[in-house]
Amino acid sequence: MKAIRIEEYGDSDALEVVAAEQPEPGPDQLRIEVRAAGINFADIQQRRGHYPGGPQPPYGPGLEAAGIVDATGENVGLQEGDEVVAMVDGGGYAEYALADPQQVFPIPEGMSFEEAAGFPVQFLTAHNCLFGWGGLEEGESVLITAAAGGVGTAATQLADRAGAEVFGTASTQEKLDLTAELGCDHPINYVEEDLAESVQELTDYGVDLALDGVGGDTTTACLDATRDFGRVVAFGAASGAPGTVDTGRLLFENKRVIGYHLGMSMQREPMRVLEAVPDLQEGLESGELEVIVGETFPLGEAAAAHRYIEDRKSTGKVVLTP
Repeated sequence: MKAIRIEEYGDSDALEVVAAEQPEPGPDQLRIEVRAAGINFADIQQRRGHYPGGPQPPYGPGLEAAGIVDATGENVGLQEGDEVVAMVDGGGYAEYALADPQQVFPIPEGMSFEEAAGFPVQFLTAHNCLFGWGGLEEGESVLITAAAGGVGTAATQLADRAGAEVFGTASTQEKLDLTAELGCDHPINYVEEDLAESVQELTDYGVDLALDGVGGDTTTACLDATRDFGRVVAFGAASGAPGTVDTGRLLFENKRVIGYHLGMSMQREPMRVLEAVPDLQEGLESGELEVIVGETFPLGEAAAAHRYIEDRKSTGKVVLTP
């Protein structure tokens, strides 16, 4: 089968197309004939060697795969031919991938494989950060960083659907227009405007909740943009550097910073993460929620797909199609 392999850390050229043996499922696994593989920024950080606890080369990248169940182990309840999407422990950039049935979901009716590949990581992260970890309630206000990205487009829709006032950041007018279409009440161009000042001018006191997937200086900006007794959920460091927090500020401003990592949460409290699934499936099946697929690339052009994201050209989800 055709697969992508990383032999050593590096830039996008480290993604090599190779001929690999088709993996065989163990008794508690299933094999998916991959029709679409989602790309996450974590894949890029892992490829660079900057992801804490990430895989060591050589390895096969890819954390999401949508397709058709091709083979199952003896302890797996799913059937061959089922259309599914899965969070996988690497190896998603391939024509076939193995998955743990506990991390496999049926594809909602009417959803394409490309759309399905953008469902698990983005929507579970967004829903968990907003509600399970962030405690967002109807009538509150929320700031979503990188609102035109994969998690951002999911979080914007979910927050709007929940009756929140939504503030979202993006770097171009095209991306700002997309966030507005998805329910963002206050799109903010973080290149041209000071994030915290813009939020404070619009609210006089700051937002109740901020989702920070960027890290670095953006973490400080999110704290500046939240009101006293507000909270920040930190779930990523797309800037390449994690943010730092002055605990004195938390003390005197009565603010909270909450950490979220999908992979670690799935390992330690999977049921807490998966509580979001029924609500997400209902929203996707009804059409209230939509997976935004920004661009698709053939599997063999995985390097170009990574560059596309790194150059900040992408909106929504970028997907590989074997």
